[in-house]
Amino acid sequence: MQFRSGEAGDVPVIAAIERASAARFLDIGMPEIAGDDPTPEAVVLKRIAQDRLFVAVDVQPVGFVIFHVIDNHLYVEQIDVDPQYAGKRIGSALIGLVEERARAEARMGLLLSTFRDVPWNAPYYRRLGFTDVPDTALSPALERIRQLHIEKGFDETRRVFMQKSLRVDSNGNQR
Repeated sequence: MQFRSGEAGDVPVIAAIERASAARFLDIGMPEIAGDDPTPEAVVLKRIAQDRLFVAVDVQPVGFVIFHVIDNHLYVEQIDVDPQYAGKRIGSALIGLVEERARAEARMGLLLSTFRDVPWNAPYYRRLGFTDVPDTALSPALERIRQLHIEKGFDETRRVFMQKSLRVDSNGNQR
């Protein structure tokens, strides 16, 4: 498996991966998520131009992560792996790349929003070192994301914001 920055030619495959990954939600009674549209092409192209999209490649892309800056963190907008490649630690490798980027940019850590009880969502991210962000601690930027989710029809009572803080030593340097 190779990992690289996304390219414009990856856009159709990224959309297909996102659709295939979303279909898993049908199995757990969440058809509204399974039927959600993939990330708009314009957003994907913008993140590619900003070097804010990584892909995992096995001949063609089989997974991706899209991210951007929020509150001096890198916010994981979307991460998906083709279900045929599930269980190969591709998702954790993609998160690792975002973490490396956050360190290189001296960011405070990573943020994301996910489903609280879906096994491949919050429980998975906890195993990767993420912790829940209490609702009372949401920044205005995260509150805006929550509002966008509500406008899309997501049940935010089933979701949680999570963060992975990067360690800082006694001199204020990231490790």
